[in-house]
Amino acid sequence: MEPLQYTIPFATAFGIALAATPVVGRLALAVGAVDRPNERKVSVRENMPLLGGLAVALACGLGLLVAAAFDPEILDAKLRGLFLGALVILVLGVIDDRFGVGARTKLTGQILASLIVIAHGFEIFRITNPVSGEPMELPRWVVWVGTTFWIVAVTNALNLLDGLDGLASGVAAIIAATLSILAWQAGYPLPVCLGISLVGALLGFLPHNFSPARIFLGDTGSLFVGFLLALQAVETYRRVSFITLLVPLMTLAVPLLDTTLSIVRRLRKGAPIFAADREHMHHRLLDVAGSARAAVLQFYFLTGAFCLIAISFSRLEGIWAVAFLLAVIALTVRLLWNLGVLSLDEEPEDPELRGAIEGSER
Repeated sequence: MEPLQYTIPFATAFGIALAATPVVGRLALAVGAVDRPNERKVSVRENMPLLGGLAVALACGLGLLVAAAFDPEILDAKLRGLFLGALVILVLGVIDDRFGVGARTKLTGQILASLIVIAHGFEIFRITNPVSGEPMELPRWVVWVGTTFWIVAVTNALNLLDGLDGLASGVAAIIAATLSILAWQAGYPLPVCLGISLVGALLGFLPHNFSPARIFLGDTGSLFVGFLLALQAVETYRRVSFITLLVPLMTLAVPLLDTTLSIVRRLRKGAPIFAADREHMHHRLLDVAGSARAAVLQFYFLTGAFCLIAISFSRLEGIWAVAFLLAVIALTVRLLWNLGVLSLDEEPEDPELRGAIEGSER
């Protein structure tokens, strides 16, 4: 595809998401798929429609089909596997948004979807020896286990991030755009087309979802978008070395770091790792920023910074790559420590701040 042709699936996905989201919102209200606030959530608004992910999925899927009309090369087994795996995730999300499902059921559905796409060619199948530079084929069981772990981890990372108006959709759009650039540099058409379609769909959805939101992604959307980001990252870096593996990790650094801190924090307290709490990075940024919109914009900035680093890092090799990596780690730890998001201890909630936020959301 020529660069100009990429604008067509993007515009298609954007327009469909923009138009379809209000319709999906009315559908969610009609079937009772609405948010139910509790003490762990920031939003206190009753009857906020969920299922926003249906509009994103429809728009992204049609954008991909439009892209395939320009580049038939992407119409292969991988694309069919992507649609099948995504369908499993969507069904799981819709059921959860309407009726609620347990953590084990969610995990089982995510593993099933992962196995489907791996069987269709989405896999991390080799790694490069960082000393000799020789590629090493991984045993098949390692390929299946490792790729499944990656997909499930990224899917849940974005799902856990979906806590403020416009947060998950905006962060995902930034990550998808970055992975599209990296895939375009590497000459891989499928992740480019997937990325631009997903970016278009998310940006079309975002005007309805940014603070004050009129609809939420719901688990339908956050699981679906996380699943696609995991697949896009796998396809963007097929030949994996120690250095190149870090590039997609950097683009996803913010949600993955948030998930890691959540798991460690819950293990320390003896709580189930899927238990909900109000100590995620976006909750802590909310305390620092003082408003939901400011916290979301700060999160966008953090994600964008990591994505710019990832693009720059993809061009580095050897000792310069290692030195740059160490500098990035040091600066990141310092920045996040100053923001107070690295703490594993539970912080008391400020009642005055909470009241101000609730008032602004109403």
